[in-house]
Amino acid sequence: MLNKETTYSQARANLASILDEVVDQQQIFIIKRRNDKNVALIAEDELSSLLESVYLLRSPENARRLYRALSWSGSEEAQPQTIDELKQELGINSDSESE
Repeated sequence: MLNKETTYSQARANLASILDEVVDQQQIFIIKRRNDKNVALIAEDELSSLLESVYLLRSPENARRLYRALSWSGSEEAQPQTIDELKQELGINSDSESE
């Protein structure tokens, strides 16, 4: 995903359409400000996803575990399973969940 850039004045004049594009198209806008630091405009759910990823990858051991699992899931060893098969494998009883 490439960022789009706009000036502060253009952002102010077109705020509603920029906000729609940020949310609807998962677009990140960089708002350039004269004589000040630029600001990124990003959808809340996209930011939450990024922060969660950073949190999960913060621990080197957890990062290694996640990357191993991701690698394994793409290998030929990994066989697709239904939810019911996973519940059975993990010993989760569907009947006890509704009680």
